[in-house]
Amino acid sequence: MVKKTTQPPVNDSRQKDAATPAKVVAGKPARPKATKTTSSTANEYFAAAAEKISRKKAADQVSADFKASHSSKKKLPLQEAAPRTEKFGDKKAARLTAAVETPVDLGDEKLQKVLARAGIGSRREMERAIEAGEVKVNDQIAKLGDRVTLTDKIFVNGKRIVLRTEATRRRVILYNKPEGEICSRSDPEGRRTVYDSLPELKGERWISIGRLDFNTSGLLLFTNDGELANKLMHPSSVIDREYLVRIQGNVDDEMKRALLEGVALDDGVARFTDIVDGAGEARNRWFYCVVMEGRNREVRRLWESQGVKVSRLKRVRYANIFIPSHVRVGQWVELGEKEIADLCLTAGVDKDTHTKLMQPSRDEKSQRIRHDKKLRAASAPPRRVKPAPRKTKD
Repeated sequence: MVKKTTQPPVNDSRQKDAATPAKVVAGKPARPKATKTTSSTANEYFAAAAEKISRKKAADQVSADFKASHSSKKKLPLQEAAPRTEKFGDKKAARLTAAVETPVDLGDEKLQKVLARAGIGSRREMERAIEAGEVKVNDQIAKLGDRVTLTDKIFVNGKRIVLRTEATRRRVILYNKPEGEICSRSDPEGRRTVYDSLPELKGERWISIGRLDFNTSGLLLFTNDGELANKLMHPSSVIDREYLVRIQGNVDDEMKRALLEGVALDDGVARFTDIVDGAGEARNRWFYCVVMEGRNREVRRLWESQGVKVSRLKRVRYANIFIPSHVRVGQWVELGEKEIADLCLTAGVDKDTHTKLMQPSRDEKSQRIRHDKKLRAASAPPRRVKPAPRKTKD
């Protein structure tokens, strides 16, 4: 028998491509097969590449010439560039021009207003100081109603006052005042003041927003902005002040009705805007009462006019600010930006003038976080230590 020999298949891609049609994948046209380039095609390719390189060199040279010609020109000062803003409209041009100027321009203002904004004291305190001859302007004793500018030299009790020429950060702190502290900066009897427990300020001073009696405890606000303090204390702002009071004596509905309608005191008619029963029974009861003025000992005098006695008095709210639960008596906490903005809205103060509502610096943020952690740690209940298990005798 003769064995048949089979030849291996010819691996010719050209015959395979010619026999089989081109495949279409997902609607895309078939990719054409690469073909060998001839000498004429290679010459065209290198000629196009050389032309592209020459065009890029020409563009780079034009760009270099443009930069060199403009860098040689002197830049105009910022004041001479004002006509450029005309195409944006008059309002936008005015805003751009104002941004170049000093952020705060005191201009020609009343002396007591400028001193109050500088944080020396409230307007009323500054008016009293001017009337007492404690304020001098340009080495002359000032009079009530004088107006000053940034160029004037102002002295209070012989000390030069440096006026702020730019906006600083507005700050407000809440202090939980204990009984037995006075709201004055100094006391001839040597008693402790509320300012002894406050943090220090550089170049400024804390201004109290209202006062509390020696035997009254609770919420007390301080700020470095005299304008905000004056607005919050003024009777025209009509701001609620809520107190928690303990009464010794019988309190009936007729007494509450009289206190809500109004009672004639030595300095005029006063009244509560709201009275809510609290805890307690019989002759020692707690009440929440709200007044909208800051008269001296107003809450005590209102209750005492009805023949009852106030044994405890604590302020728990001022406007929209309450005492946080973690702030104990004698401790303070700084308010956040949202709370300060709400206070400015309540007082009718523009939050972006003279003293701005700006973010605290990194150091101030870290100090605030450490202080808040310290307050919360102090207010947390002590941990109970589990006793060791008793050893049993075998």
